[in-house]
Amino acid sequence: MKPVASVSLDLDNLWAYLRTHGDPRWESRPSFLPSAVPRLLDVFGEHRLTTTVFVVGADAERDDGAEAVASMTAAGHEIANHSFWHQPWLHRFSDEDVEKEVLRAEEAIMAAGAPKPVGFRGPGYSVTPALLDVLRRRGYSYDASVLPTWIGPLARAYHNRSAGSTDGGEDLFGGFGKVRAPNTAYRWRDGLVELPVTTMPLLRVPIHGAYLLQLHQVSPRLARGYFRTALRLCLLRKVSPSLLLHPTDVLSGAEAPGMEFFPGMAVPGAEKVALLGWVLSSLRRHFDVVGTGAHVERIANSALRERDPVACG
Repeated sequence: MKPVASVSLDLDNLWAYLRTHGDPRWESRPSFLPSAVPRLLDVFGEHRLTTTVFVVGADAERDDGAEAVASMTAAGHEIANHSFWHQPWLHRFSDEDVEKEVLRAEEAIMAAGAPKPVGFRGPGYSVTPALLDVLRRRGYSYDASVLPTWIGPLARAYHNRSAGSTDGGEDLFGGFGKVRAPNTAYRWRDGLVELPVTTMPLLRVPIHGAYLLQLHQVSPRLARGYFRTALRLCLLRKVSPSLLLHPTDVLSGAEAPGMEFFPGMAVPGAEKVALLGWVLSSLRRHFDVVGTGAHVERIANSALRERDPVACG
């Protein structure tokens, strides 16, 4: 029997990227969901995959976001919580404001027709003990916010250099210490399961869409070799990968105006779709691929290591 792996999609919208980047155009709330969602559904359908979609509450309240939630739910995908305003500095919020972010997004997702979410991912891989406490009290079964890598400060430096504003950017994406976080599922001492976004075993470098596309922009052969190496290491190290996708993984630069700063946006949309199809085929060749919620259910009775919530940083 194949080992389990999972695929999730952070349904971050154009306005959210622009806001984090300090671009005032975000205030008009531009959206690329009408272009991205049908394309993503087609790719998932072609590969017979049901995934987990982490939805931003502010989008679930608008027509195109609610339509995305409805279509994803109808196709069998799990809908999970990705906060209400998608502010990557969630870790700086007061306990009260963290709870408001979770609850308001939860209500918006349910109002759009999805079941009450049981999974959460913090924007910008942001997780704190206060957040975990809220999730436990709200009856969530898992969090998927941790990215166990050392490149956070480098990504932050790139972001701050290219952004129009550095509001909240001084501690964006975490520090080098995140490399010490486990690269496999574990359980917080309050009982909540953490399913990290998998990075390449041993090297601890990201393997999800934006990074593959940046390599693809340099050399398609390099990108594919990089991902093949990651899968081989996952098999050798017995890591059940949790692969993260974004709408930008299928969109051209022209379909995401203002995002020229983002990695891989010079790659044409058709090439992106082809690369994503190859990635999903490669993953399915070696693993039984499900969504993050199903992944957690499959491993929930395993002897997961425990970690203290104070070790979130």
